[in-house]
Amino acid sequence: MNSRKIPKDYLLWWCAALLCVACNYPVPDYSNWDMTQEERDSLQFLSEHHYTTNYNFQVIGDSVKLNGNTLERDSLFVYKGDELVVADFRIVLHDSIYPVWIKVARDQETMGWISEQMLLENTVPVDPISKFIHLFSNVHVIAFLFILGLFVLHFLYRRVRQKRFRMSSYKNIKSIYPVLLSMLVACAATLYASIQLFVPETWQHYYYNPTLNPFELPFILACFVASVWAIIIVALAVVDDLFHQADFPTAFFYLLGLGTICLFCYLFFTFTTLYYIGYLCLVVFLVCSFRYLRVINRRYICGNCGKEIEKKGICPYCGAFNK
Repeated sequence: MNSRKIPKDYLLWWCAALLCVACNYPVPDYSNWDMTQEERDSLQFLSEHHYTTNYNFQVIGDSVKLNGNTLERDSLFVYKGDELVVADFRIVLHDSIYPVWIKVARDQETMGWISEQMLLENTVPVDPISKFIHLFSNVHVIAFLFILGLFVLHFLYRRVRQKRFRMSSYKNIKSIYPVLLSMLVACAATLYASIQLFVPETWQHYYYNPTLNPFELPFILACFVASVWAIIIVALAVVDDLFHQADFPTAFFYLLGLGTICLFCYLFFTFTTLYYIGYLCLVVFLVCSFRYLRVINRRYICGNCGKEIEKKGICPYCGAFNK
């Protein structure tokens, strides 16, 4: 019986093709479906624009102007906080500036047309996940500066109160969770930037149709959502572990510093990955983190008092000798 070997190059190309397919939402062929032309157009519009009729938006601009018709000047306004539903859409081929127009309605008496560009600039999907994505995208730099400012102010306050600031209380904190948290944030930021770099349409579709279930998503998005869940779980473990090892002021200051580091990791790896440098930086960061974890796990317990000691020998707490 003759065995036929498969070339390695063929396997590599096949795996690469599978990964590319797994990073995108599948777009079905609607040409053979039994449906009306209106239904087919709606599904086609959904696959290209990621939303369609009956989709809900919330106004975030101070006021948004709606036209009675794409060619008419009669207009009315909707205001911040109003919820709009997509009632219809129209493609204007001869309009090179605003080729896509959307008919939206606030209620039975308030409806009109607006260009897609103006609609998306002044609204956000009503889904809470989409709102959070939009909010975080706009305030993550401000959040970083705010937490960094709190960290510096708290540092200066303790330095003035104690006259000489000592880090010994923070060096005594032995926990693997802060390092794991920073590693997860770095990986999640790299994944997010990779999605924006290679498959931006996949992220755009997720923004309009979000879910927290990673099993319903393409592979790369599933990895990103799973990493977000891991960040939440490890962050809770960090808080619990810190407040068991230190008093409230020490743990609070430590958390401020950790939050600053995590937000810096997010900004750094998001930016550098867009220029492909982030992948190398991530490898170096993970290698250094794993080495640190190996060192921090080399802890001993005193056989007499039961407290943690850094090395074998005389216990600094009870004076017992540990072999």
